[in-house]
Amino acid sequence: MKMNYVVLGSNDLEASIRFYNSLFEDTRFEQLFSNERMTFWRYKEFTFSVAEPFDGEEATNGNGTMVGFNAESKKEVVRLYDKAVELGGTCAGKPAQRGLKFAAYVRGLDGNKICFFE
Repeated sequence: MKMNYVVLGSNDLEASIRFYNSLFEDTRFEQLFSNERMTFWRYKEFTFSVAEPFDGEEATNGNGTMVGFNAESKKEVVRLYDKAVELGGTCAGKPAQRGLKFAAYVRGLDGNKICFFE
């Protein structure tokens, strides 16, 4: 079994779409589908999505919840971290060697924690 998709909630879908379109600009993720409440990006067999919550309530980020993206190099980890912060994300851990992995952490526009690692 392997991971197939991740959906993060958003309170401002248009802003989230701009954020992730720009963040994924120089990666292999491509926007697949978008409707009034959800947008999907895909690379190989993995799909990433932002959506307004199905129940109509406010989107919140989970304490301890994080999405990790495997970057192809340390340089790419730094580039993605810098790009996310430039787009309005906030630092949750600057790029650095952490054990066996080189990683950086940001929070997206809705406070969702994202890790880029190599």
